[in-house]
Amino acid sequence: MKYVFPVDASNVDFHTTHSKYPATDLFADCGERIVATTSGTILEVSLEDRYVKGRPDGPDNGGLSVSLLGDDGVRYYGSHLSKVQSGIEAGVRVEAGQLLGKLGRTGNANNVCHLHYGISPPCAETGDWKVRRGVIWPAAYLKSWRKGGSKSPVAAVATWEKKNDCKA
Repeated sequence: MKYVFPVDASNVDFHTTHSKYPATDLFADCGERIVATTSGTILEVSLEDRYVKGRPDGPDNGGLSVSLLGDDGVRYYGSHLSKVQSGIEAGVRVEAGQLLGKLGRTGNANNVCHLHYGISPPCAETGDWKVRRGVIWPAAYLKSWRKGGSKSPVAAVATWEKKNDCKA
């Protein structure tokens, strides 16, 4: 299985933790390329920023976003994009490293350009935003992929799914 670091830029920084739930924010300049972590099929795409500040947390927090079901059975989610690449829509097959969109600050990104990155099981596949936004910590995988490694989140995702029955 081939894995690719999701932000195609040399100036990327990220935290190993995230507030409230397991995910990672990757910081880089607005407009940097967001690419498919691995080969698979697009599950969900948000092409409109519907986030309204002050509303309770919900599926619109991510603004423009893409959710990918990897060939490894894991879902990879990226949000706060400034643009989703033309042709990226639910059901489309993509290859590892393929352009999905551009880094931005839509949704609840607090005007800071970054990619919110979550790893989870597909569970309901669409609409289950509490799972989609991330359920295992991505940092160890991101560090591997950044160096060209192939550390797989499959076992960790399967363990979480078995323990939590897809309820975040």
